[in-house]
Amino acid sequence: MVPPTTGPRPTKARIPPLPAEEMDERQTELMAQVGLGGPTVNIFATFVRHPGLFARWLPFGGKLLAGRLPARDRELLILRTGWRCGSEYEWAQHVVVGRAAGLTDDEIARVAVGPDAAGWDPFDALLLRAADELHDDSCLTDATWAALAERYDERQMVEVPVVVGHYHLVSFLLNSLGVPLEDGSERFPA
Repeated sequence: MVPPTTGPRPTKARIPPLPAEEMDERQTELMAQVGLGGPTVNIFATFVRHPGLFARWLPFGGKLLAGRLPARDRELLILRTGWRCGSEYEWAQHVVVGRAAGLTDDEIARVAVGPDAAGWDPFDALLLRAADELHDDSCLTDATWAALAERYDERQMVEVPVVVGHYHLVSFLLNSLGVPLEDGSERFPA
């Protein structure tokens, strides 16, 4: 199973993560807002090289992670987006978040196969289909919209394309800058 990409990815960081000892005061303050309490995560240590964008992006991304969509649903959308964008870094980070949101290892592996894989609950398959439609056509079909609207309220309906679009942006950043995976990170399924 190979993610659908159209070209090679960088084999090393084009813009490497900024070491903590090289951060200026503003970058250090921004990294403190991430509040991971553990090792520096490469996406943040790379993105903080542009403090103005990072400062605006961080609360937006945080809002989506604490949005109106159920966490499990959100993670299915994000994992499918990361897969379709060929962003192994995004995949690796959200495998961990997805497990915490209740996804099983079998479900995570099936995300790569897609909405037509055997074993999906119909609504889970619908979420993967929604991510695919947004990826392929930049729009949800009427049928997908109507099916999502049977369960989601208006705010959640707004959030679906925003989550998928945001994680396209993140995947574009990760892929183009060659942000390296942290040691021990999950890889794409074989």
